[in-house]
Amino acid sequence: MDKKPKNRTIKFSMYWMYAVIILFLAALYYFDDNSITKEVSYSNFEKYVTEGGVERIVVFTNKNQAEAYLTDSLASKIFHPSQFTQGTGQEAKILTDIPSADKLQDKIDEWKNNGTFTGDVKFEKATDFSGMIWTIGPMVLLIVFWLFMLKRMSGKDGGAGGGVFSVGKSKAKIFDKDGPIQVTFKDVAGLSEAKTEIEEIVEFLKNPQRYTDLGGKIPKGALLVGPPGTGKTLLAKAVAGEANVPFFSMSGSDFVEMFVGVGASRVRDLFRQAKEKAPCIVFIDEIDAVGRARGRNPNMGANDERENTLNQLLTEMDGFGSNSGVIILAATNRADILDKALMRAGRFDRQIYVDLPDLNDRVAIFNVHLRNIRTDDSLDVETLARQTPGFSGADIANVCNEAALIAARHNKKSVTKQDFNDAVDRIIGGLEKRSKITTDEEKQSIAIHEAGHATISWHLRYASPLIKVTIVPRGKALGAAWYMPEERQITPAEALLDEMCSTLGGRAAEELFIGHISTGAANDLERVTKLAYAMVAYYGMSDRLPNLCYYDSTGQEYGFSKPYSEERAKDIDAEVSRIINEQYERAKEILRKHSDGHHRLARTLIQREVIFTEDVEQIFGKRPWVSRTDEIFAARQIEQKQDDKDADSKSDNDTPAEHKQEDTSDTQQSCRHSPESDTAPTPPPIPKK
Repeated sequence: MDKKPKNRTIKFSMYWMYAVIILFLAALYYFDDNSITKEVSYSNFEKYVTEGGVERIVVFTNKNQAEAYLTDSLASKIFHPSQFTQGTGQEAKILTDIPSADKLQDKIDEWKNNGTFTGDVKFEKATDFSGMIWTIGPMVLLIVFWLFMLKRMSGKDGGAGGGVFSVGKSKAKIFDKDGPIQVTFKDVAGLSEAKTEIEEIVEFLKNPQRYTDLGGKIPKGALLVGPPGTGKTLLAKAVAGEANVPFFSMSGSDFVEMFVGVGASRVRDLFRQAKEKAPCIVFIDEIDAVGRARGRNPNMGANDERENTLNQLLTEMDGFGSNSGVIILAATNRADILDKALMRAGRFDRQIYVDLPDLNDRVAIFNVHLRNIRTDDSLDVETLARQTPGFSGADIANVCNEAALIAARHNKKSVTKQDFNDAVDRIIGGLEKRSKITTDEEKQSIAIHEAGHATISWHLRYASPLIKVTIVPRGKALGAAWYMPEERQITPAEALLDEMCSTLGGRAAEELFIGHISTGAANDLERVTKLAYAMVAYYGMSDRLPNLCYYDSTGQEYGFSKPYSEERAKDIDAEVSRIINEQYERAKEILRKHSDGHHRLARTLIQREVIFTEDVEQIFGKRPWVSRTDEIFAARQIEQKQDDKDADSKSDNDTPAEHKQEDTSDTQQSCRHSPESDTAPTPPPIPKK
């Protein structure tokens, strides 16, 4: 079908007026009646008049100047042939300053009496165009500048293009299915539960009759909550790419301005546009910028502009007005500080928690990010996913990108397992600092310290299995160890004690095998102390203070007071010291029992600077415990293989033989593992005493 040619209409613009004015002034300034002028002295002026070469004289009384029109014969002598040619009708003039008009009149009378000059004399006032420009020009420029600024302040076409007069307009960007965002739900790996609810919201707008026939109402809003980097904004982009309705995208900070009433005005304008284009979806990213609970930080009794914006948002979401067909999506990682009125049913009817990906989700996320990366066949996505617990989708994307950059830096044709290994080490531990100066004594102390961690973690039931230990300085650390912690939903007290004992292994090894302690265990002691306080004050795992929790889950904490007495504070301190001392003695006992293996590990570290799981297995043998994560992963692998087998058999029965072909588009690939650093579980914050 032939496309109809677009009718191009010429639109009026203020810049045209500016151009016309400038051209008009230039024409007046440069317009001349085909004449040339030369400025001469008064004596030469008298000379030319007495020689009879002047036809007429014009005296400008207001400027004390005189202008004389020359004959062709005299003009040809004064001007160059390229400037003046006889017989062309071109006028030649000379200009001079005179003492005064009266004295020049006397001189002209004398010339006429002598018969030297017989031409006409005219007295008039000069019209100086350049002077007029300097007089009127600044005013004209001021008017032009004022008109220009007025147009800029009014905004382009009356919209939110900018300016003072459009400052209350909404800054929301509108997307549709043909817009620049091409992210779909296929690009969002994992997050199966969150995707299900988000897809249902899109289905509400695509087929509302299916739900309203049963008497149901379309939800007004959904709040995406979760840690940073888990894919909340990516889900919203997928909605924009999938939905066949207008999608308004805006950040919470876009409502906040220095002008009074601007935030509320933008909220009104946003919902006005949304109602005009209903059904539609409005997405507000980082809503905590405007939805923070009211009344927490009163500004000397003044009316807070942010609270006015929030009040208007609450009114628009569930006020007297009808917002039929408008669904609000919002994202935040700080849901605990949002206002309760914003969280109630009728505004955000659904709260969708976007958690960190589990094992299967990480496998899917790695497969998504490895689509455009050229890798070799040695990579194993499943192993990589098992060894990256706690990684968010953004972390996984960063690992894959960093591995590709490292491979390109070494001029490789594909990204190898070692590139992923280096990328993970770079992201978690920091950049290697092999140039950092360490003495032999410091190197031995670091090796003994790290070998102590490795030895104890290998012989404890709940301690995280060792992956890699290095004594090469990396980041701020002089040595580092990577472990593969189990993914637990509930952590028993024994697991916390084992982690604490393993963390104290470095300090215990220094005391036993060196004879003195150093500052190298500062980070270990900090983590152990926090973990011990969490066990006593939060988890109720103390024999002396059982079943007590002083943690405030609302996020408001306790202000300047603590929820326990001074005597109870002493009891907490005593229990923390007891737990830490017991685990420290336990660590030393394990090291004494396996001292030979510890010394072999330390010597290997000093020689090679890096040891892996295989090296520890050669010294101590295989660990007698199987990780719960390994069991779950093995079971899921069996289930997945069975499902694939059933799907293949069904496909074989339903598909003709001539149309069967092997699908190799989703070949699983792998990266080097990204084990967690030598860290214990992070407890919630401890109230200050």
